[in-house]
Amino acid sequence: MVVEDQEEIQLSAKFLLRKIFDHVDVFDHPGTAAHALKANHYDVILLDMNFSSGMTNGAEGLHWLKKFQSIKPNAVIVLMTAYAEVELAIRAIKSGAFDFIIKPWDNQRFTEIILEAKKFGMCKSGILLESEAGKKMIGSSHIIHEILRIAEKVALTEANVLILGENGTGKDLLADYIHQCSMRRDKPLIKVDLGSITENLFESELFGHKKGAFTDAREDKTGRIELANGGTLFLDEIGNLNLPLQSKLLSALQNSSINKVGSSKSIHVDFRLISATNADLNHMIQANAFRKDLYYRINTVELCLPPLRDRGRDAIEIANHFIITYCNKYNKPPKTLSEETEQSILRYAWPGNIRELQHSIERAVILSEGNTIKPEDLTVAQAGGYNDTKEHLMNLEEIELNTIRKALTKHGGVISHAANELGLTRASLYRRLEKYGL
Repeated sequence: MVVEDQEEIQLSAKFLLRKIFDHVDVFDHPGTAAHALKANHYDVILLDMNFSSGMTNGAEGLHWLKKFQSIKPNAVIVLMTAYAEVELAIRAIKSGAFDFIIKPWDNQRFTEIILEAKKFGMCKSGILLESEAGKKMIGSSHIIHEILRIAEKVALTEANVLILGENGTGKDLLADYIHQCSMRRDKPLIKVDLGSITENLFESELFGHKKGAFTDAREDKTGRIELANGGTLFLDEIGNLNLPLQSKLLSALQNSSINKVGSSKSIHVDFRLISATNADLNHMIQANAFRKDLYYRINTVELCLPPLRDRGRDAIEIANHFIITYCNKYNKPPKTLSEETEQSILRYAWPGNIRELQHSIERAVILSEGNTIKPEDLTVAQAGGYNDTKEHLMNLEEIELNTIRKALTKHGGVISHAANELGLTRASLYRRLEKYGL
């Protein structure tokens, strides 16, 4: 939500925000915005501090800040004003504003503040997920919001969950999220990569063993299932298990008990099971490569994570997150994506999904020169595999769109310079940017 009464500032803010959010609503007056806030959810609210003619002290902004907070206590609000005063900024932050933007703003700084505000809001709402490795599940697309909504509902039950998806789509992060939303959140989440456990060590790793049970068993070992007692067990790449091992796993799940290798004593275990795979289990069942009874046991609820190529502008949000992460890691100055780079990211098929995007952005942060990441800085520039295969003659609108893109690229995204070259006013250029969804 943008609450601002000056058209040029509205257009400027919307131009930048459309790169971060799927929807941007603009209101001329905070009273109208307040009605919209009652009926809708906004990840971030950008609120001007002065609306009445002659007002420069920010009192109106502070008043509406409190009003919006009374409507939505968890609202993430960023205030903006052309009258920069340290005391006013401090009052705004103390009153609950997330941050403070000075007009006219620097586009890069503006974007950084809004991205951080969005992440903060998603942390408060549980949408932004941090795993043990510090990775985050990020995305504003409807499909991701819907998956997380269902995951939250499922998490409150004891239902076993099967997560499907291609490699690199974030199945482990979704498992983390379900555990953190569950009643078992204070108990351990034990992860087992079944693809990395050899057949002869499977029983020992999952069930544990007694001292002397086999050569090199020099002491008792607690298995992963027992470690998960009271918490959650995450079995990744469950499609890699062969039939004999599937049978042993099914027995443990059915009986809620295990026997350590070398022991006849049963140990009762209580855990919530989450499994994941990139394999087509139904096809494996038909080929007698996966047990149907095990499939039903692990698949009370099925969640399917979409590939990155089907998530639209989530790819840009994720890329921006990795840019911030790796600029901090490698002590690089803040960097942004050029418009052409964004288009390259959106057009590329990303067969390796988020993992591939992460690697590409890390490389680009290290090797790119200046503060803008260009298409040639990404590994996808040499990889091919673009989704855009349509060939057609350009109509007038496409010619105008390409001309605008070239002007923006030439002037590094500086609107005033691009507008001068195109023979347009800034407001006219902003209208065209809005028209073409740039």
